[in-house]
Amino acid sequence: MARMDADVLELARDERLIEAAELASGRGQSAEASILFERACDWSRAAREALRAGHAGRALELAAEADDPSTAEQAVSHLSLDARLAEGVAERLAHRSHHAWAARLLEAAGRVVGASRSWERAGDAVRAAVLLESHGDDRGAARILEAALRREPRAWREALALGALLARLGRDEAAVRVVQRVPNGAAERREALAQLAGSLERLGLSHAAREATAELAALGGPGPSTPAFPEHSHGALLFGRYEVVREFASSMTSRTLECVDRMRGDRVALKLLRGTQGEALARFERDVGVVRSLDHTNIVPIRDVMTDPAAIALVWMDGGSLGGMRSQPFAPSRAVEIAYSLLLALGDVHRFGVLHRDVKPENVLFDSVGTARLADFGMAHLADVSATGVLGALAYASPEQRRGHRLTPSSDIFSIGALLHEMLTGDRPSLSSAPRSRPSERHSGLEADHDRAVALLTADDPDARPPSAFEARALLASLRWPSWADPRRRRGLADSQSSPRTAARRLDPPNEEILTPVDTWSGRAVERVPLSDAVLARARAFAAAAADTDHAALQTVIRVDREEGALWLAAVRGHPLDRRLTAEERARLEAALAALHARGVAHGRVDADHIAIEGEAPILRFEPLDDSEATADGDRLALAAL
Repeated sequence: MARMDADVLELARDERLIEAAELASGRGQSAEASILFERACDWSRAAREALRAGHAGRALELAAEADDPSTAEQAVSHLSLDARLAEGVAERLAHRSHHAWAARLLEAAGRVVGASRSWERAGDAVRAAVLLESHGDDRGAARILEAALRREPRAWREALALGALLARLGRDEAAVRVVQRVPNGAAERREALAQLAGSLERLGLSHAAREATAELAALGGPGPSTPAFPEHSHGALLFGRYEVVREFASSMTSRTLECVDRMRGDRVALKLLRGTQGEALARFERDVGVVRSLDHTNIVPIRDVMTDPAAIALVWMDGGSLGGMRSQPFAPSRAVEIAYSLLLALGDVHRFGVLHRDVKPENVLFDSVGTARLADFGMAHLADVSATGVLGALAYASPEQRRGHRLTPSSDIFSIGALLHEMLTGDRPSLSSAPRSRPSERHSGLEADHDRAVALLTADDPDARPPSAFEARALLASLRWPSWADPRRRRGLADSQSSPRTAARRLDPPNEEILTPVDTWSGRAVERVPLSDAVLARARAFAAAAADTDHAALQTVIRVDREEGALWLAAVRGHPLDRRLTAEERARLEAALAALHARGVAHGRVDADHIAIEGEAPILRFEPLDDSEATADGDRLALAAL
């Protein structure tokens, strides 16, 4: 108050605070005016005067009290330049329960972890999770969303965010359990169905995926977050320079047009993208920026990137794709030459922290002279968040990618190994654990050393693979590869195409090494139960209860096979219960039973024969028999006795 002149001071002594503050403001005494406005409880004007005086921290605290977002945003802009100052102000805001503004400030200052905690305290679990995921903490992001759902089981926005995150991590079964919770009639149901369709399709549950898609269509199709692609007729001009010739590829995540670039007069592939927003779009732009700056001989050149609407223009590749060459035999030297080229591209982008994540035959293109080039860097990020898009071909993905573990350059190396194995043998990769053909079995010029090299690239354990793409390339270069194709490769391809294991018959039968059949679409061992109306009703309740509990304590229901009259269950790999349950195990099973009971079904066989310990978690097996005398109380008493 020392700077107040006599007139302002006199008004303040008479408690004419607003008049005193306005006079001080008019005379350029903003700091004093702010104090006087605050004494008069005019928080908004106090905040504006504090900002004029250069006191951004005080301005933000006052603006938060006044609910004055305009002034608060200006204060955040000033404070974000000094991260340490921002942290101190955020702490004071948190003490006053202004968690959202503390979060905005920390986020603007680049304090991601602190911002995430503040967003969670502010009740915005989705934004908190997005920040942690962008920081590389996928598990932390999932924990935040799971905690929000425990607090409020009907938090559908959080359920959708968790489902999308789990799908991005390759955990589609868990994603389905979460997203299935969103009920009919909920505003989020359309988005939930779109997510479900994608996850179910990736799990190989095509019938269920079609049902979700049909329900989605009945509700009017995907919601605003996944708009339909507009039609573009021949001759249409896009982005002021790309003249449409034809559409030649389409998926739920992108639509690719052959166009003529009027500025250059040559052809381009213009890929229109969907699901491009938020963190996914930022990651895509980062990866594409790195790839574009490299101008690599073995990467499809990027001509242009647009963000509104999202699209990418690629130089036209005249030589087609590897996916279109599956039927022809490859000389091993040509197959390895293609793998060399792809590994060279990956080695260079890996040095910049960029992974491809979706290496598959359709993403390997050839130019007019036959040089192999990788396409679609960064696209995996967009497919991750597209509700109905299928992220590549799971059979080419590394085991850690399918399990939702963190990816490394070794994950891309596995995919190259899978491509090479297919080129050498003619066998498409399978998710089954059944033994694969060895390259030496399909070509008389290949030997055990060649088999071992390919096996190293496709080892289940990432640590067993070459540690870098360059070392993988050196491994292949250390061997001589025949320059002629062997007819046995063609016969092997024909055998695989005529196999009774078609899309309609998904099970690999048991053999000496595999004691239960394997679903080749999901890679899971399967137990089958004869189907009846009673079994189907119990299976529906079991699956719904598993979705409610979301902790995998119930045996997973995979599929209803009406043609064969069987219910498919995920085989339980754990050992039978041979001891007392721990308190934690009992609590997990109690929660699972509670969810089952909430569906109007009692298990009826809660005993040591129906409980297995898989890893460190208990699994309650499905019971097909419908015991009319079974009760919820009986289940609980039986569990208490174990």
